[in-house]
Amino acid sequence: DLSTGIIYRRRIATCQNVIPEILRKVTTCNFSVSQVSVLKVPDIYLEEESWLNMEKRNMAMKSHCLTWTQYASLTEESVFRESLENPNWTDFTQKGRISVTGAGLLNCVLEAFAQSFLKRGVKK
Repeated sequence: DLSTGIIYRRRIATCQNVIPEILRKVTTCNFSVSQVSVLKVPDIYLEEESWLNMEKRNMAMKSHCLTWTQYASLTEESVFRESLENPNWTDFTQKGRISVTGAGLLNCVLEAFAQSFLKRGVKK
């Protein structure tokens, strides 16, 4: 945007399906045939948007899952900005939300797995 100087980017990302095979098999009992095939997909698609403001030296990112939208909601927001303590440092803030529906008693198990997976990613 020439008037604000903000660079906006929107893209679709592809990630490998990280749901363990054991969870895919266990959930078979709780989903219909068409739902089970959704869980066994090799890839997961995410939409990511980012706003880079060079003048204020910050970048905001939002992403959400496009796969399994009828069963799960996964959103993530991140902000990178210049540190108030030292302009050569970057402050990074991140928050996310996970919700699984339609898997009966396994909702909590799938949510816990997703949460654990995302926490490992944050540590990296």
